[in-house]
Amino acid sequence: MDVVLPFEHKQTAHCESGVISGLLTHKELAISEPMAFGISGALTFAYLPLIKFGGMPLIAYRMPPKGVIRPLCKRLGVEMVFETFRDPDQGMRTLDRHLDEGRVVGLQSSVYWLEYFPPDMRFHFNAHNLIVFGRRGGRYLISDPVLERAVECEAEGLKKSRFTRGVLAPKGLLYYPRKIPSAIDYRGAIRDSIKKNTGMMLYTPLPFIGVRGVRMVARKLRKLKRDELKYNRLLIGHMVRMQEEIGTGGAGFRFLYASFLEQAADLLGHAPLAEIGRQLTAAGDEWREFALLAAKMCKGRAEMDYGALGDRLECVADLEERFYRRLRAELPALRAT
Repeated sequence: MDVVLPFEHKQTAHCESGVISGLLTHKELAISEPMAFGISGALTFAYLPLIKFGGMPLIAYRMPPKGVIRPLCKRLGVEMVFETFRDPDQGMRTLDRHLDEGRVVGLQSSVYWLEYFPPDMRFHFNAHNLIVFGRRGGRYLISDPVLERAVECEAEGLKKSRFTRGVLAPKGLLYYPRKIPSAIDYRGAIRDSIKKNTGMMLYTPLPFIGVRGVRMVARKLRKLKRDELKYNRLLIGHMVRMQEEIGTGGAGFRFLYASFLEQAADLLGHAPLAEIGRQLTAAGDEWREFALLAAKMCKGRAEMDYGALGDRLECVADLEERFYRRLRAELPALRAT
């Protein structure tokens, strides 16, 4: 039986923050994607050489999957339901049951098996999020927030995308908000998230996390051996891909967080937040310049200069450190009055 639930599709910058924004707004808790991402406190930087992605060290610019949804809902007091499955058929039956009961749900999936992506855009990334709001003629109606319009997906492809294996295997993850509080302390939620973000980026004892992590990568780039050109190009190309192609990327997350601070400034009536956010936009621009320079070097359009790449990242680290210190200094002014 066909089921088409009313749902307003919106294109967003990033899948997880876009999905949770869409699900909460659908449940009449209107929240923008930047506000969802900012309150989650998911902005970060991490260089994790022991964890491999495509054979290369994992470089992350945000918290791991569900690192937006879980902390956001905790700070807002939203009760979420998360379901995973060992049996793919059971996972698909449960999805159908939720649709039959009139429930719009979010899913974690692999990009590779989603037929609505062009073949050259499919790769084995298992932490993509999307919303399912219906079923028609054996195909599922999907609001994928990174796309301009709602799409459809054949059932078998969606099943494969939900139950693929490998790093960050989704295990059929399905989730939806069950209970929305009648009143929300946005001031407290925003303050707590800023305290968490600035603490993580400035004061973590781990040298590969936060601003220290950016400086560590800068040092490693400067120390690359010139006679290992093939590996170096793979590594630098991997960095660019992780930054600019996987999800929103390094610069994109910085722009998203700056937009959050602008909206928070309006919501709380605290103008300095918007001005501070513009400092992070400058850091995002510098991330983009780093990616552009690195891409030119990898493609042979510029001389391979590891020192120049390291200098670019040091500049990023300086900008971000100043930003986070200034933002943290605003915490006393954000206390509840």
